[in-house]
Amino acid sequence: MDKTFISNQFKTFATDECRGSCALYEHLATKIAEDDALLEICLHTQQGQPIPNLFFGAVHYLLLKGVEHDLKQFYDSMVGLPGRVVDSFPYFKDFSLHNRDAIISVLQHKLVQTNEVRRCSYLYPSFCYIFGKVKKPLALIEIGTSAGLQLLWDKYSYSYKSNDVFGNPYAEVHITSDIKGEGIPFLYTDSPPVLSRVGLDLHINDLNDPEDYLWLKALIWPNHHERRELFEAAANEVRGNHLDLIEGDGIRLLPGIVKDIPQEAAVCIFHTHVANQLTQEVKESLLENIQMIGRQRDTFHLYNNIQGRKLHLDYYIDGNEFTNTVGATDGHGSWFTWNLSV
Repeated sequence: MDKTFISNQFKTFATDECRGSCALYEHLATKIAEDDALLEICLHTQQGQPIPNLFFGAVHYLLLKGVEHDLKQFYDSMVGLPGRVVDSFPYFKDFSLHNRDAIISVLQHKLVQTNEVRRCSYLYPSFCYIFGKVKKPLALIEIGTSAGLQLLWDKYSYSYKSNDVFGNPYAEVHITSDIKGEGIPFLYTDSPPVLSRVGLDLHINDLNDPEDYLWLKALIWPNHHERRELFEAAANEVRGNHLDLIEGDGIRLLPGIVKDIPQEAAVCIFHTHVANQLTQEVKESLLENIQMIGRQRDTFHLYNNIQGRKLHLDYYIDGNEFTNTVGATDGHGSWFTWNLSV
């Protein structure tokens, strides 16, 4: 990993991730890509981590912790109203250089584990599709679960640019999203039944731990107020439900977890925006494990960032393999497309 590689990551982040979504991060990422001193700080990032997300998260984390600096005037999350973009970079650079050691410590010890609740907007129709295929209760296994917010997708309610509401009608977490294109998923009015839910991650974020809670909030972009509100509501939901969250190598743990799932359930392994942090060798190992499990029982694998950015659903029914592309998705779940037919 060198500065040229990191610079290109920030350029791509600015255009592909931030444009039209966060003007502040787009502006700063473009500037960081050309700044040798800030790129040098980023060299301390753990291998395999998405560097721009982690660097911006580290700065935001320190601001939320109370480190005083005039940089906060540019952060909506700090001032409660739209922050300025123009002239923000000199303040950002000054903050980063004055807090260099603290930022490096975050880069070396924290992980990008954005628990984006709105991604459940496309998980809900995906699990409706899965349930329609097998009519069995679902046994959920999430790889890269972070704090487990997405494991509770069946506890939330959903609407898709209409007055119709799906899922749990009494939910405190209500998620809206836009289905683009001509494909429309079949949606059960009530959530499909879930038999069990297990989350696997190298580090589990405990929402009762103030540090973990603050770090997850720091990963939410400063101007994304609705994302913060959804996170806070979903965090309360997690605190009120029992989740089996296991710390360790999820891919190695997977076969043992599946053995404990009753045969009357359909195994549903899923992960969103996690595989981009895995090496090609690890990705292949994951697919081999799931293929082995699928030879023995009905198994579904819902994922992205293995064969490109699109959402995929591979599944095994009676030992037969099926592969599908569900569609394209916005990184924060504000829209998706649907290619599956019932």
